[in-house]
Amino acid sequence: MQFSNLLWEIDADNVLTITINRADKLNALNSATMQDISAAFDAAKSIDGLKGIILTGAGEKAFVAGADISEFQSLDVLQAKALAQRGHDTFFAIERMPIPVVAVVNGFALGGGCELSMACHLRIATPNAKFGQPEVNLGIIAGYGGTQRLIQYIGKTKALELHLTADMIDAQTALQLGLLNYVEADKNAALEKAKSIILKISTKGPIAVAKVIECTNAYFKEDVDGFAYEVNAFGDIFNTEDVKEGVAAFLEKRKPEFKRK
Repeated sequence: MQFSNLLWEIDADNVLTITINRADKLNALNSATMQDISAAFDAAKSIDGLKGIILTGAGEKAFVAGADISEFQSLDVLQAKALAQRGHDTFFAIERMPIPVVAVVNGFALGGGCELSMACHLRIATPNAKFGQPEVNLGIIAGYGGTQRLIQYIGKTKALELHLTADMIDAQTALQLGLLNYVEADKNAALEKAKSIILKISTKGPIAVAKVIECTNAYFKEDVDGFAYEVNAFGDIFNTEDVKEGVAAFLEKRKPEFKRK
């Protein structure tokens, strides 16, 4: 795959790494980069047997330092709403991927970068990572889901503090608050940790993995009863060959051979 501002690499284990490749701009999310991200995740859906996706930023200074603010100067109300909606659509597509998406956060993850990391299912950071939603410094607010997702991860009290003060937090604080899954020694170690988690998940029932993601996301939908959603998802799984294989393998004390059917 060819993109203007992304690097795309699928390794021998069928794990895709997407790297936002604007290191000279601290990987800021301009319109072209957002279009690339949307197209990349859309393309990933059609890759047979893909085990998971690692999303990271080029260089050592930033995962994504934020949106490209230069593009905000001429926006009117309707254009601003359209921009935010496109961001929501792209980040929802990431959040709803049926395979694990792991953000490896190296350096700054601010504004849109923090929002992008939160759209991923899991987050692993390097010690130099910094997280924040500094939009109020510019007289604006987070527009790509940040006011909603940060609450989900760290609770209303701390989320309001970070949004209102525009303060940054370091990797260890983010880990303590529940925003991160792990902090690793450096970027290579973080990438290795991300891949190891993806490979571990890939040994589980793929339909079940997708349903876990669906049910977890359903919890945060106001118009959906998450418990009822789980009941239906649990029942639907029993119409698959994977369930029969998983149960049989357990009873026969062997490893299951799931076929995503």
